[in-house]
Amino acid sequence: MDKPLNAEIMIIIPLLLSFAICVLIGPMMIPALRRLKFGQSIRVEGPQAHAKKAGTPTMGGIMVMVAVVLTTIPISNIFGGFLLKNADLFFLLFATIGYGILGFLDDYIKVVMKRNLGLTARQKLLGQFFIGAILFWVLLEVRVIDPESTLSAIFEVTIPGTDILIYLNWLYLPLLLIIMIGFSNATNLTDGLDGLLAGTAAIAYGAYAVIGFIQGNSSVALFSAAVVGALLGFLVFNAHPAKVFMGDTGSLALGGGLAALSIITKTELLLLIIGAVFFIEALSVMLQVASFKLRGKRIFRMSPLHHHFELGGWSEWRVVTTFWIVGLFFALVGIFLFSPEVFLK
Repeated sequence: MDKPLNAEIMIIIPLLLSFAICVLIGPMMIPALRRLKFGQSIRVEGPQAHAKKAGTPTMGGIMVMVAVVLTTIPISNIFGGFLLKNADLFFLLFATIGYGILGFLDDYIKVVMKRNLGLTARQKLLGQFFIGAILFWVLLEVRVIDPESTLSAIFEVTIPGTDILIYLNWLYLPLLLIIMIGFSNATNLTDGLDGLLAGTAAIAYGAYAVIGFIQGNSSVALFSAAVVGALLGFLVFNAHPAKVFMGDTGSLALGGGLAALSIITKTELLLLIIGAVFFIEALSVMLQVASFKLRGKRIFRMSPLHHHFELGGWSEWRVVTTFWIVGLFFALVGIFLFSPEVFLK
């Protein structure tokens, strides 16, 4: 964005506007999803307590994406010029919407075609790979067309908490793909309890709103704040007991957006800390599968990790709030490693 913006326009206004939009469209969209019979199917192997959630409208992630788009594009056009001239914001929206569309296809197959698993693992992986490859091509084009854009500093990775830069050259492509695919799947796995993903993602995006403000990157701050507002608005309907679920439409989009933020802000490795909850959730699944295949034994009562605590007797609300607290702790650690001055002043 061309004009410097203050904190109110960069963070507060988009957060409030996005929140309001999501809260306003919720009462219209949720009944529409119910009329279309876009109800959630519950896995047979999941916790028995979740059986009562069957039929709850899903694809609520559409509400989040609509709120973010209706917030970021007008504000960007008013204060920073036409969207297509704003490479950073275009990149963020493309990643988020691209993965959101992939998630929508997955949800559509589940609820309309009555295939509980949606897209096959191979189809979903190919889709994630394809979108990631397009994003890398966008990075290369921006690097040539607009060397001043933050996107032009590709191929470099910073070690968190240090000034050490590692120049990866073309090895950055597999790193980008791992980040995009890994985090979109990680957020997807985290979306298993009422309000769990919405709350933890709002915290992670809030950290990136702060990082964008520190960097003076209006696009990052604007986009991140808009997502935070949309997620808080979504929580009005998604907190326990949930009236609507996010679905893969929202969970894949949120992971893609977080990964894109880490690429733009050059915090690819720091994302493992800011998004530690998502990383741990995905790791618990990988460890569970590996242990069962190699040893014939499970490490956790059930994976992802939130189900382990749920089956251990924790209430759903206790699991969710605990994960929110853990997410907040790691988000603050991530901000500290990025800019200790914020806490030391």
